[in-house]
Amino acid sequence: MSGFGLGLAPSLILHGKDEKLSSVNIEEGKATGSSHRFPAMIQNNYIQKIGEISKKHRDKIFRLKSKKQALNYQLDIRKKINACLGPFPEKTPLNPVITGKLNREGYTVENVIYESRPGFKVTANLYIPKNDGRPMPAVLGTCGHAREAKSSAYQYFAQSLARKGYVVLIFDCMGQGERLQYPTEGRESAISWGTTEHIYTGSLLTLTGESLAGWFVWDAIRGIDYLCSRPEVDQRYIGVTGNSGGGTQATWLCGVDPRLTMAAPSCFVTTIRRNLENQEVQDAEQYVMKGLAQGLDHFDYIAAMAPKPVILITQEKDFFDTRGTQETFEMLQYFYRLMGAEDNIQLFRGEDYHGFHKPAREAMYGFFNQVTRISNDAKEPEFELEKDEDLWCTSGGQLTKQESQTMPDMLKVQSLGLKKERGTIPSATLKKSLVQVLRLPDQFEVIDYRIYRSRKENLFPKPFVTDMFVETEPGIHNSVYRLNEENIYSRPHGSPQKALLYVSHLGMDDELINDSKIRDIIHDHADHAIYTCDPRGLGQTLSNTRVGYSIPHNTEYFYGMVSNMLDEPLLGKRTYDLLCILNWLKTIGHSQITVLGNGWGCLPATFASVLNDSVGKVILKNALRSYSDIAESTFYNWPLSAFPMGVLQHFDLPDCYRELERKDLELIDMWDEMAES
Repeated sequence: MSGFGLGLAPSLILHGKDEKLSSVNIEEGKATGSSHRFPAMIQNNYIQKIGEISKKHRDKIFRLKSKKQALNYQLDIRKKINACLGPFPEKTPLNPVITGKLNREGYTVENVIYESRPGFKVTANLYIPKNDGRPMPAVLGTCGHAREAKSSAYQYFAQSLARKGYVVLIFDCMGQGERLQYPTEGRESAISWGTTEHIYTGSLLTLTGESLAGWFVWDAIRGIDYLCSRPEVDQRYIGVTGNSGGGTQATWLCGVDPRLTMAAPSCFVTTIRRNLENQEVQDAEQYVMKGLAQGLDHFDYIAAMAPKPVILITQEKDFFDTRGTQETFEMLQYFYRLMGAEDNIQLFRGEDYHGFHKPAREAMYGFFNQVTRISNDAKEPEFELEKDEDLWCTSGGQLTKQESQTMPDMLKVQSLGLKKERGTIPSATLKKSLVQVLRLPDQFEVIDYRIYRSRKENLFPKPFVTDMFVETEPGIHNSVYRLNEENIYSRPHGSPQKALLYVSHLGMDDELINDSKIRDIIHDHADHAIYTCDPRGLGQTLSNTRVGYSIPHNTEYFYGMVSNMLDEPLLGKRTYDLLCILNWLKTIGHSQITVLGNGWGCLPATFASVLNDSVGKVILKNALRSYSDIAESTFYNWPLSAFPMGVLQHFDLPDCYRELERKDLELIDMWDEMAES
């Protein structure tokens, strides 16, 4: 994600409680059976789903046969893009302030601060060519993952464009440059700049139904507002360019701002299918919530701008798969051809690694010159980069909390407002909201289940294990144990009628041996049939997907984001699985069921218990106190997968706990926003 060969931000690794425990080498004992048998299940499931969406999308494009059909398609995707990235806030005064100015040969640089939202400030540099006073074409520069953002090596394209006659506004995105959202002394971030801040804030926004992609795009939209407010700008020619994370912002912006007349996104555009298949984990702003559910791919954000000129820039050695770039380009060629403007879509492929290298920048200069005819010079001259300090908009190189609000500050205010709006939620409304927020279907039925050879586990609360995998949707196999005093190889039976179902935190093999409280509770239910399960993607089905750099909660973040793009929250899927298992236990003959949840497993256990009538008692150990606690705190230590999209618009966990008081709810050592008692 970083350009110019710059390294990724070092990331603070946040773990779930006891997440450091291995699923095999257990501190106080060791399970004899394999504890990681379906490591590719989640990845393969999403590959299949997104592969089908990708094929359907491609077929739909090539079924378009006329300009009218292309225009109708374009109208449709514009609405979908705005719905996914929005809703955007009301435009408020920018209140721009020029804090400094550099006078250079052929151009000047103004250090500018503007407000994209009231009190939420953006630091930027405005490059203005020296000319005879005529309005000039403008380019918005969006920065990739470089610590100093606007004053990093991205100066190269800003200076070069200014020397060729373009007004350029290049701004710091959140978490970089002068806009750290968790600032500490010495221009440091409390959690680490860039990648980590993006993921950390982006996950948090999920609780209120917003997305970091939307926030990034809004900053860019307001940047264009500022360009349009300047008399030096010829509004007939407004472009955007950026690399990596800047290429992301440029791509999304193409889909939402009709004022753009040209674009050159670099090292981002490929296909979502390629990214997933290649296990390419991205920052929060690089995922568009519900986009896949709407059938959107990278193609659509560019097609929304057609027939205006766009050049896609890619590198042969990039980790953003250039094969996907080629596939997208070929679809765009066809789409632009239907628009009667095939020459307006171009592709430049460099021979280098990820980055906005000089040949790519020169391809961008030449392309913009073709559109504006402001210059015939596509070469980049030799020049020196400015010192970071000279391009700072603030005295210390960081907006202070006295100067600007931070995103966590604004989210706290929003959460408090939503809490007031929700009030007391009736039981029927809560259940309806659960179904809506978690995207649950009407039916919860087990497809089939496998029974593996029974084994003996002397360290478990009961010594014999009937080892099953319960299929709740095609390809999704949930690990379920029945613990017995005797060896049972065959299907489970409904005796006794009372059953306890344990929902693990990170993996039942560890916890059945090492969690003394869970063991005690199971022993206290000696007159119950004992079942245990791992939520999908944990324990037996923990993914072996390789995340190439450190991110908070690793695959819980990755698949949480993928599921949100599909509008199928991972927590909703885990709740669905549990509801299927509960119905399955009822069909076996267990009419009285106690649900025991632990840590992360308390969330699906809570939601399923509210919705399932067979559950008569609920015990939750280390349950999260409330989502509001997380939204209203500066720091938290829960994974994105635990956050249903927009949950705080509808309900909070205390509403569920009140509902479960009817089922003899027992709460043990609740966890706060840091996953601590």
